[in-house]
Amino acid sequence: MVALALVSAVGLAVDDRILVGVPIWTKPFKFSVSLVAYTLSLAWMISLLPTTHRAHRVGWWAGTVVAVSLTVEMVLITLQVVRGTQSHFNHATPFDNAVFQIMGASIAILWLSALVIAVLLLRARILDRATAWAVRLSSLIALAGAAVGFLMVRPTPEQLAVDEAPITGSHSVGVPDGGPSMPLTGWSTTGGDLRIPHFFGMHALQLLPLLLLVLAALAPRFARLADERVRLRLTLTAAGTYAATFALLTWQALRGQALFSPDAATLASAGAIVLLGGAATALSLRTPAPAPAPAPAASLAEEVSA
Repeated sequence: MVALALVSAVGLAVDDRILVGVPIWTKPFKFSVSLVAYTLSLAWMISLLPTTHRAHRVGWWAGTVVAVSLTVEMVLITLQVVRGTQSHFNHATPFDNAVFQIMGASIAILWLSALVIAVLLLRARILDRATAWAVRLSSLIALAGAAVGFLMVRPTPEQLAVDEAPITGSHSVGVPDGGPSMPLTGWSTTGGDLRIPHFFGMHALQLLPLLLLVLAALAPRFARLADERVRLRLTLTAAGTYAATFALLTWQALRGQALFSPDAATLASAGAIVLLGGAATALSLRTPAPAPAPAPAASLAEEVSA
């Protein structure tokens, strides 16, 4: 993915072709950069599985399947870029249709393999409880984020109105792909865009463990963060807030609403998430009550007098 990111960056500089409203090498560049972070995080999580247990070998195989599936996906995306045509949702020719069908199968296999890894992490005994739950919950949110991609293959009403439409599926909701978009990300600025929750959800895999690393780094300077129970509560709060934000972004996109054009319902939901997340954070930072000391044993004299 690092090598492909460099190749794609060169393509962006020297190839002036435009596809669906953006430079043609944008997709492989964004995918490869994103997958560098995703696969490194997944590899680290697999390394947390106990090496003496069968789960480690199962995790190794699942990780290998993920790597192979992603390689197939990126080879086909790059192939279609070289051919100058769309990789996703493309049924224009039998070859294009075959490419997209293979891509769809590889992503389904990848998702199932990531699910296997998430189940193994849920069952693994990791000594630090905060780390254990950061890893477990981030892997589950990332699975939900990846599953948003399956919503994109649904035909739009305009595509259903055409017999044998060459393009079936869309990133955008309520507007066609290729319209006005944000720089770099390419997310629609006039309608909903399922790539937003897809991206946000999948990168929980990095952001939640990163938060835990920050808390651990700050622990020597802040006594409350040195308590594992406080870090665990903050991790659970962050995961809950992240999951709620992911759900809100998905709901917003499915209603055909641009990210920076929220309606009253979206703003109210966002405000509730902020308030509840802030309150939970404040409660999480409270110093845990010390465990009660054991009652002293009665003296011999007291036992005799009794």
